[in-house]
Amino acid sequence: MIEKFVNGNRDFVEGNFLDNQAYYHKISRQQKPSLLWIGCADSRVCPTTITNSQLGEIFVHRNIANIVSTGDTSISAVLEYAIGHLNILDVVVCGHYNCGGIQALDTGGNTPIIEKWLQPATEILDTVRDDVELSSKDRLKQLVEANVRLQVNRLTDFPIIKDINEKVRLHGWVYDLETGKLASVY
Repeated sequence: MIEKFVNGNRDFVEGNFLDNQAYYHKISRQQKPSLLWIGCADSRVCPTTITNSQLGEIFVHRNIANIVSTGDTSISAVLEYAIGHLNILDVVVCGHYNCGGIQALDTGGNTPIIEKWLQPATEILDTVRDDVELSSKDRLKQLVEANVRLQVNRLTDFPIIKDINEKVRLHGWVYDLETGKLASVY
């Protein structure tokens, strides 16, 4: 199984990399991404693929359910580096429909580690009314959208964003796995 990825790298080097050597040489010296992407770790949601971008254009941070928590040193470091050193002013939180993390939050029965990780998103469960007739698919969609909005709002709690708030542009997007389209929800 691992050979698939080793062979894939060889094919990449012999094809795309050689065909675009000047570009890869340029980005090997310095990165200048224009977007910070905070997204889900789901293997079906690759930021460069779904935005038709090249390597070096998007600075990426991914985790289960695209959680933003002030207690998470990793996201804090990413924000400080992206905004403070790379001068990125556009920050996107991108969730996706059919998110296993959000579904796990809604249905429960998680391992202690996953439950602890998802805890910062529990308040979204109150945003979808139980008295409204929704299919489980539609409920999950509403929860995914609510989670993106919550996580974007959480970004404003970080000092690096508070300090230069008027310059940083925050965006909330949801990716639809069935259509391939991104939609703005914030």
